[in-house]
Amino acid sequence: MSDTEIFERLESNVRSYCRTFPTVFDKAQGSLMYAADGTRYIDFLAGAGALNYGHNEPAIKRKLIDYLDSDSIVHGLDLYTVAKRDFLGAMDRHVLAPNDYVYKMQFCGPTGANAVEAALKIARKATGRTGIFSFMGGYHGMSLGSLSATGNRYHRGGSGIPLQGVSFMPYPHGFMRTFDSIDYIEAVLEDESSGIDKPAAMIFETIQAEGGVIVADNAWIRRLAGLCKRHDILLICDDVQVGCGRTGPFLSFERAGITPDIVVLSKSISGYGLPLAVVLLTPALDLWLPAEHNGTFRGNQLAFVAGTAALEYWKRENVRAEVERKGEFVQKFLDERIQQINPHIKTRGMGLIWGIDLTDAGDPNAVVAKCFERGLVIESAGRKGRVVKLLPALNIPMELLEEGCVILGDAIQKTMIQGATGTASK
Repeated sequence: MSDTEIFERLESNVRSYCRTFPTVFDKAQGSLMYAADGTRYIDFLAGAGALNYGHNEPAIKRKLIDYLDSDSIVHGLDLYTVAKRDFLGAMDRHVLAPNDYVYKMQFCGPTGANAVEAALKIARKATGRTGIFSFMGGYHGMSLGSLSATGNRYHRGGSGIPLQGVSFMPYPHGFMRTFDSIDYIEAVLEDESSGIDKPAAMIFETIQAEGGVIVADNAWIRRLAGLCKRHDILLICDDVQVGCGRTGPFLSFERAGITPDIVVLSKSISGYGLPLAVVLLTPALDLWLPAEHNGTFRGNQLAFVAGTAALEYWKRENVRAEVERKGEFVQKFLDERIQQINPHIKTRGMGLIWGIDLTDAGDPNAVVAKCFERGLVIESAGRKGRVVKLLPALNIPMELLEEGCVILGDAIQKTMIQGATGTASK
């Protein structure tokens, strides 16, 4: 029996990442992963953004071990618990109060899609309107409600039913940069013959991560917030992947100086890869009746414990400064090494999320495969998977960040040469 035979025989065809990284992983520490045969890999995937502090961060792991040893409550529905109290306090102390944010926190089902569903429901309940505006290229989850706000045709095709209630607006990228998307949305809202009713909310990402690391500039974000305010439309920021310090500040929209009505957090909010999702909503929107939106696993006590430890770690270790310093290194590397390989390569990002757009330059799948051969786990994203996405842990040691970048640069260089040779031979 091969190492992967049992997976291929018994696990559903829906499996995805294992097809790109066909080995059996066993252990992990920090930014290193080890296969069962001992092969070492540098992790530039970070659990698709769920492991901002790497694998088994000791400061967080110790808290979990101590909590389990104490026989404290592990499953608590939405009961008051010490673990939840500590997490609420840490969020207020390290994220909300320093920024003068006044939000209530809702704990829903434990995934980002669950939180998006809750955000859309409360927006509709609060406004009495049913429509939602989302953005082309956006990704918000795979449940039916969140998928209705997701642009990707491949994912939408798996729903099995028509996805309704969402109108897609242009995000500032590619050909859509040739006109003013905010003015366009304004025109749609003001034109009585546009055929599109005023929505309950707009849901957006400050950086479309799965969409190919498309960065919205601060001016555009501020104009979007202003438009929503003028038209009495709720603004929902999906910070599932690019929040929790990924771009530098803990919440990605801090750079633009706005305060969304609703914020969706998941992935790295637990700091350890444990399932947890949080909806931040302004007090005036907290119109839920008891148990009107619930879920059996809305009180993941271990995730609360890990999340509290992660927030303390983020503050104590000044992770924001580390992200900014490492982000500058990555940007310089991309500018000086990667973009010199081929003039058609485009790079973009900030903090520790970066994309290498090979749409007009090469084969991202070949690059990802070559990286894996050399001991680097990295994925592709964006339209037709044409963008190689760098998503290392925020606390990755500089020597591993540099080593991973060198592997990536070599992989791009070699696939370009091989691709050119293959074309010439034909």
